[in-house]
Amino acid sequence: MTALTLSTAGAATLRADALVVGVAKGPKGPVVAAGAEAVDKAYDGKLAAVLDALGASGAEGETTKLPAPDGLKVPVVLAVGLGSVPEKDESYDEEALRRAAGAAARALHGTKKAAFALPLEDASAVTAVAEGALLGAYAFTAYQGGEKKAGKNGGPKQPLAEVVLLGAKPRDKAHKAAVERASVVATEVNIARDLINTPPNDLTPEAFAAVASATAKEHGIKVQVLDEKALTKGGYGGIMGVGKGSENPPRLVKIAYTHPDAEKHLAFVGKGITYDSGGISLKPAGHNETMKCDMSGAAAVFASVVAVAKLGLPVNVTGWLALAENMPSGSATRPGDVLRMYSGKTVEVLNTDAEGRLVLGDALTKASEENPDAIVDVATLTGAMVLALGDRTFGIMANDDAFRTSIHEIAEEVGEASWPMPLPADLRKTMDSPTADIANMGVRMGGGLVAGLFLQEFVGEGITWAHLDIAGPAFHEGAPYGYTPKGGTGSAVRTLVRLAERTATGDLG
Repeated sequence: MTALTLSTAGAATLRADALVVGVAKGPKGPVVAAGAEAVDKAYDGKLAAVLDALGASGAEGETTKLPAPDGLKVPVVLAVGLGSVPEKDESYDEEALRRAAGAAARALHGTKKAAFALPLEDASAVTAVAEGALLGAYAFTAYQGGEKKAGKNGGPKQPLAEVVLLGAKPRDKAHKAAVERASVVATEVNIARDLINTPPNDLTPEAFAAVASATAKEHGIKVQVLDEKALTKGGYGGIMGVGKGSENPPRLVKIAYTHPDAEKHLAFVGKGITYDSGGISLKPAGHNETMKCDMSGAAAVFASVVAVAKLGLPVNVTGWLALAENMPSGSATRPGDVLRMYSGKTVEVLNTDAEGRLVLGDALTKASEENPDAIVDVATLTGAMVLALGDRTFGIMANDDAFRTSIHEIAEEVGEASWPMPLPADLRKTMDSPTADIANMGVRMGGGLVAGLFLQEFVGEGITWAHLDIAGPAFHEGAPYGYTPKGGTGSAVRTLVRLAERTATGDLG
């Protein structure tokens, strides 16, 4: 993990391998942002003109490297775009700062130490820049390089090793707390990314459960793991039905963080399909290659519970990781089979590639038994949600409009794009089955909403519930941008942590 410190040193006096400054997009060209005054002075007040001559505009995420002039104790200055100059008396948007810091950190892979002289007007800005830098510095290199040394002879470049924030105040309680929180949250987001990026031959349900167990115990979180024998005996027909086609048997993992002063209890439920072939309803060619990411919901739940524990929040949070591998074989569930879920409800399986809702159904019923104040499930559930919202925005469904609105506001606050979606009652009828209580498929149009309606069937009566379909933003296949890397993103971790924070303080809509 990249080291992060605060410093009162001036931008012109700190020794580092690179110095990051902000530049905004003004009406007549780039404008040097606050925090970089000393750097601009070292360029004789002509930093904006130099950047303009090089074609820099200050557009969001744009990076431009410059040789440092005399007067600075760094060899390189990196100017990063913040987007449009704020209106009078307004500050830079926190997400713009977060993305700029992330873009700068990515551009400095292979660098040991970089000083960030970005606008830090308050503790919220400190949090944003710190988070962005730590998330942008992420790289998954565990399977690269072989015997080659990092960054040499073709080996992978290592992430930026140290970030120093200039302009923040190390002795200021709010600034110190902001950095500590950012470090915890970013660390857990990056751990979720590591899990998502780990190849499925190494991250089986059993291996995921082992990682979760070891980490949870390290942080005083209680753990319970149900293996295939316990799942069969307990009647978890959904999880077993999905997992029985694989040689790697399923698991249901419970991780429970409790606080002596807690007045509220949240349950987070994560879809953890460690590899999804589609089962007997095999996915077509070209759709299998990234299916190691189908456990992103469980990764987000695991990481968020650990983050809540590390932050010591006065709220009880229980995470449920529904882990299985969906494979075709002679023992696999067939289209037309009927499964008896943990709730006792029977499900006719019309498509074995609609498996996430089956494992979540069992986990939601189990989570409901503890009667938490609210349940939030997180899942890479449907391609339909990607068609509806694109690959950067997750959908939010809920059985309570106010709760759905609160989660949407929280997600936007922490910089995770989301959108509230409905649960139209008329779509429920399309899952009626002549054989069982419900089918696992309904009409194709509105398929993401149909999946949400299916999940709602397994939530305990009177319990507030929300469903986050992160199928779009969970795994990024394009070029990196801002603090978002190629591959696993850790989507929803920041939203769940902020939800826990607001629940702990009673500040939940």
